[in-house]
Amino acid sequence: MFPQPLSPSPSQAHRVPPGSAKRRSPCPIHWIALTCLGFLATSARAGDWPGWRGVHRDGHLDREKLPVRLETAPQVLWRKSIGHGYAAPAAAGDTVVVLDDANGRETAHLLSTKTGTEVWTEPYHETYSDEFEPGPRCTPLIDGDRLYVQSCRGEFRCLNLADGKTRWRFHFADYGAFWVSEKGSPIGAANRRGHSGSPVISGDRIFVQVGSTNGASIAAFDKLSGRLLWKSQNDLTCYSSLNSGTLGGIPQVVGATCDGLLGLASADGVLLWRVPFKTGANRNVLTPILDGNTVTFGSYTTGLRRARIESSIAPQKPTDEWFNRDLKINLSTPTLAGEYFYGLGSDTMKSLMCVDRRTGKIAWTQPGFDAVASVVTDGERLLVLNDRGECLLLAADPNAFRELGRFQACGKTFVHPAFSNGILYVRDQRELIAYSLKH
Repeated sequence: MFPQPLSPSPSQAHRVPPGSAKRRSPCPIHWIALTCLGFLATSARAGDWPGWRGVHRDGHLDREKLPVRLETAPQVLWRKSIGHGYAAPAAAGDTVVVLDDANGRETAHLLSTKTGTEVWTEPYHETYSDEFEPGPRCTPLIDGDRLYVQSCRGEFRCLNLADGKTRWRFHFADYGAFWVSEKGSPIGAANRRGHSGSPVISGDRIFVQVGSTNGASIAAFDKLSGRLLWKSQNDLTCYSSLNSGTLGGIPQVVGATCDGLLGLASADGVLLWRVPFKTGANRNVLTPILDGNTVTFGSYTTGLRRARIESSIAPQKPTDEWFNRDLKINLSTPTLAGEYFYGLGSDTMKSLMCVDRRTGKIAWTQPGFDAVASVVTDGERLLVLNDRGECLLLAADPNAFRELGRFQACGKTFVHPAFSNGILYVRDQRELIAYSLKH
């Protein structure tokens, strides 16, 4: 039997009215405090990979290096049989977390990084399934002694990392989110196909895409107690994960919804800016990439776009730096290394690409790829996992595609890998595998 709700009643929450950009901007002192807290986005140690795309959600290793060369058969540390699911693994310290479908329940497993031995297992919600098969799709998030998990149908839990017990929880329906049972419905995206976007932490708060049209598209909670801090906007949720950073001197959470891209003040959820756009089937998947005062984002309908947001006064006004409508990327968020993005091109290209972040122009393309290519980098080299389960090591070279080795890491996979303390974690739909790739 699951624990009773420990989060506050939705009626206790402060509601930020839709289109509230005309409200007085947040207090500058509060901005400064949140900016400082932003450096403590997660309680990560050097080498940790605590959640979606690493410590800073950018695919970068944290104070460690990729190998100079890649062996054709690197050392396998261990293999762990798991159930179906698309959630990426997360690793911190001597533990790694993987989510799967176990006996019809979305389930979290905490494993030893040294042996793969299971420390505990905890089911947290019933499994959602469609033609892509059952299992969790939202990457877990480790922060200090806590683990945050989210189910496809909107169950959100904060668990003890030590034993998997629930600290606090809520369900998206508590804030007015609804579920559409007809998968072919034109309404929404995540509310008919499963919630896939991962939450993000900044300082003492965690931001979650609830996807409610009742003023709770995105909500902020105290990460320790689960107390609702604010809720904002009426957008339905797509499949993209949130990001958090400072644009124009204002700390904010940035997210793609079914209606476009937006930035909300971290302090109180005030709408700072919005870039409206609509896509076919509301299928926005890419994670917004924050770089200085710019945001790069896109979809398989609109193409890849980079906007600059410099004003320090709310509301802020985004201005386009470039818009490459030919780069209609579907599933894989590009990774920035130096002055260039590296990642999968459009579905029609079937190629890995290198794109100049200053102009949006393609520097080179390499054929031989398909639907997914996840890119991890240390700034000098790139580790690429494709959907065939091949792992490639490349030079981060804008002049040419330069391969430094490859090996068959797993079976067919759409899941982003994790890299922590010299260990590469990859999963397919049968097992999680740990490889030693120490520099």
